[in-house]
Amino acid sequence: MRTLLSAFALSALLAQFGIAHSQSYPVKPIRLIVPFPPGGGTDILARIAGQKLAEDFGQQVVIDNRPGAGGTIGSRLAAEAPPDGYTIIMGTTSTHAIGPSLYAKRPYDALKDFTAITEVATSPNVLLVAANLHVNSVKELIVLAKSKPGQLNFGSSGIGTQFHLSGELLKLLAGIDIVHVPYKGTALVYPDMFSGQIAILFDVPPVALPFIKAGRIKALGVSGKKRIAVLPDVPTIAEAGVPGFDADLWFALWGPARLPRERVQRLHDGVVRALATDDVKRRFADLGADSVGSTPEQFTAFLKAEIAKWGKVVKASGAHID
Repeated sequence: MRTLLSAFALSALLAQFGIAHSQSYPVKPIRLIVPFPPGGGTDILARIAGQKLAEDFGQQVVIDNRPGAGGTIGSRLAAEAPPDGYTIIMGTTSTHAIGPSLYAKRPYDALKDFTAITEVATSPNVLLVAANLHVNSVKELIVLAKSKPGQLNFGSSGIGTQFHLSGELLKLLAGIDIVHVPYKGTALVYPDMFSGQIAILFDVPPVALPFIKAGRIKALGVSGKKRIAVLPDVPTIAEAGVPGFDADLWFALWGPARLPRERVQRLHDGVVRALATDDVKRRFADLGADSVGSTPEQFTAFLKAEIAKWGKVVKASGAHID
């Protein structure tokens, strides 16, 4: 009997310790990997969400920019991190939905090597052109591109990114021949747009808006199904002359595979509380993004559908990385 009671007491103590241990998380700073350079849309949204999460957790959230290879470098780093909740990643359509179809060999599996936490935000891309390009609409751009096949360059944040595939989708649906020039991040494309070396770029509103307002670039179309509040006079690309064009960009949080459920829940709840604040909603809206806050299960189902959708685009475009 004494042995049995001792066993019960030990079990209760361990359970109590486990609860306390779970509740104590986090006890040190959390690293939030952004697999793109500072200044890009992913970076801006990650910093807004990270700041609020830090306030909620009472621990610093450190942004760790790890750009390169279309987001692959930072994503692999996150996948290989210890599953303890102290390394998470802000990934995108590019890193987790397009990559599986684009790469012959990829150093991580978008579903198996990550634990979904939540979709953070969704944002349409904006079709941008250099200020010195003599076009003011999507139709005029198509006419110009058809008159100069292979002579207009379009930049992107790297081969296989959503910005690259948006350009490929435009080529496919509009029947034009424009030349892709990959960079390590869209923020690096702008100097070449200002000088006229790059004619076309797809990017998110958070990055593009200041340059649009300053007249340094022109916005011709929005990539999603509806116009956005920050650019109310800019039509969707579909309504502007390319029927069927739909290429919204989304941003989401993952941890490494086998991240304990209680820590997934803690991260999810903290992020969702942040996304529900008027401050974050306003800041996201000002940048042309809508906050989401889905459950891990909802987001996993969405991701599977997105992988299938972009797989078709990749195959149709012929884009691939060996």
